[in-house]
Amino acid sequence: MTKPFKKILITGAAGRLGTELRHGLAPLAETLRLSDRVACENLSSHEEMVVCDLSDEKATMALLEGCDAVVHMGGAPLERPWQEILDSNIRGSYHIFEGARKHGVKRVIYASSVHAIGYHKIDDGIKGDATGRPDSLYGVSKCFVEALASLYYDKFGIESSCVRIFSSFPEPADRRMLWSWLSFGDCIRMISACLTAPHLGATVMAGMSDNTVKPVDTSSAGHVGYVPQDSAESFRASVEAKTEPADPNAASTRCIGGWFVDLGHQDDAAAA
Repeated sequence: MTKPFKKILITGAAGRLGTELRHGLAPLAETLRLSDRVACENLSSHEEMVVCDLSDEKATMALLEGCDAVVHMGGAPLERPWQEILDSNIRGSYHIFEGARKHGVKRVIYASSVHAIGYHKIDDGIKGDATGRPDSLYGVSKCFVEALASLYYDKFGIESSCVRIFSSFPEPADRRMLWSWLSFGDCIRMISACLTAPHLGATVMAGMSDNTVKPVDTSSAGHVGYVPQDSAESFRASVEAKTEPADPNAASTRCIGGWFVDLGHQDDAAAA
């Protein structure tokens, strides 16, 4: 059976979610081109590895040559000093989109984050594509790339989905994740839907499983066709048994971004 894509690029392929996507997206492409700052192990016959730092413009743009689509998971995964955020997340993502433009790649799926909207309150009733309200420099970088994706769609016709991933781990680790959790299986389903949707446009969507508690309305991305199949509810009893309730008045409890709102400027920490 013919696969939908000849070649998909996955950046950040050695990371937690990149590793899951290597396996989950294999049915969609004849070849997966994997990229990270370190080499991935145990390559399969349908995989090719390119070690690359996203801040390297020439090398990053060359990654896009011959690709049909990009799943862009690469970059600093947490709050970091400004220079690292600038090089890895902002410059690196610009290189990805510009490489897509120059090599004729028409679809980019980007791992945005809840931290792009982290200062919205949990009871605000926001939609998954709510206006950015970042809780960190990391969150600012995600807002930048969401704006970049919008520009490259309107001006150059490159479709994109910026998926605001909330908490994607093997299982919920704390009480917050009882609503924010995205299972690995649902993450694969979501990215697959974004790659294969008949029309994507420039979509911004929330990445969560079908959790019982839903403080974010995900209906604005219904055209993508993502149907979550997992829920954090089956973990509720065990999580609540081993964790204390959070302070309901704490900013980290009231804000969508959780403990990121308590972080100071990382450059201060680096200078100390």
